[in-house]
Amino acid sequence: MRSRYTAYTRRDAPYLLATWHPDTRPASLDLDEPPLPAWIGLDVIRHQQQDDSHAIVEFVARYKINSRAFKLHETSRFLRQADQWFYLDALDAQTV
Repeated sequence: MRSRYTAYTRRDAPYLLATWHPDTRPASLDLDEPPLPAWIGLDVIRHQQQDDSHAIVEFVARYKINSRAFKLHETSRFLRQADQWFYLDALDAQTV
């Protein structure tokens, strides 16, 4: 989760796509399209490993666009395959 946040801050689309599960991964990801967020922080609220291959992570990511502050509060599902965790999808996501 933290590595994916860092990838968003660096606009590292190849890493994000590589860590996104193939069943839900988009064909492409354009992180250079305006408006560009300035990421300012990540708080992991909850991490729950359901079994050896399934986990849930709840987090709040803070960012600014044009000096206006936002928070993305999301609960994400992750799936482990071949000793690697992949982002699967968001169970719940709110931007405020």
